[in-house]
Amino acid sequence: MKKVEVDILWEIEEEKELEKAIYRVVETALAVEDAVCDVNLSMVVTDDERIRIVNREQRKIDKATDVLSFPGYEKEEWEELKTQTEEMVYIGDIVISKEHAVAQAEEYGHSFEREFCYLLAHGMLHLMGYDHMEEDEKKVMREKEEEIMKKLNLERENA
Repeated sequence: MKKVEVDILWEIEEEKELEKAIYRVVETALAVEDAVCDVNLSMVVTDDERIRIVNREQRKIDKATDVLSFPGYEKEEWEELKTQTEEMVYIGDIVISKEHAVAQAEEYGHSFEREFCYLLAHGMLHLMGYDHMEEDEKKVMREKEEEIMKKLNLERENA
């Protein structure tokens, strides 16, 4: 089995149960992509104010959001790296606002765990080269998200 390391910075109260879910989502996303490499990524779990600052500094968008992803590679590079077994691959950074996830879970009528895991799956797909700027890209990415969530038994409750 491949080795997965997630360096988590808790800017809010640390939650061991959430940490377990983080590893499950990362491992599942990698499995869906048939990645065999050892993987490392950094993750920050924060609040709306901090993610707003990161969004402003990195994307010039001065507002809070739910998840930000900063891939280490372009899609083509990742496609090559995911099959190598010689060294650990650092695939990038993900920032999630727990505050945003709580609000969205309530808005969408499902559990916080489902929303947080969905945001992480979305972020992982960005790290693996997926995007949703064009309609065809968006369709592929949504299908991958749903595949990951299904494997986690966290499908939409109100689909």
